[in-house]
Amino acid sequence: MSRSIDYGNLMHRAMRGLIQEVLQDVSDNGLPGAHHFFITFDTTHPAAQLADWLRERYPEEMTVVMQHWYDNLEVEDDGFHVTLNFGDQPEPLYVPYDAIKTFVDPSVEFGLRFESAEDIEDDEDPTPPEDDGPEEDSVSHDAEVVSLDSFRK
Repeated sequence: MSRSIDYGNLMHRAMRGLIQEVLQDVSDNGLPGAHHFFITFDTTHPAAQLADWLRERYPEEMTVVMQHWYDNLEVEDDGFHVTLNFGDQPEPLYVPYDAIKTFVDPSVEFGLRFESAEDIEDDEDPTPPEDDGPEEDSVSHDAEVVSLDSFRK
């Protein structure tokens, strides 16, 4: 039986570690300068915690913004807790790192996109496109998004 190195999963783990480190710094020191985050996560993830009304409103995925008002940011090994304001209603959330689909900081044109094996299987053409430069995403047209498609078999 031959064995191979799973670069895709190794990269995902490293990128989630980067998110954890960034959030821990923000928890310790606050958001520096113009930095802010758009975080899209899978609301169907079994460990994701959010109010029932939010889960009903966002049955598959949700994008949250950490910028001017956030509270109780607590960073853990498997995810983070944060209280965000939804229409003047503070709501606590727990987002597991492996539920994160995108993490974007448009202030510095930085973004990460995580794709699952299911996302790739759902694509009509599983062949990775030619690299024409940074991909656009729905959050910011200037953000550079890192995609792991070209590293997968």
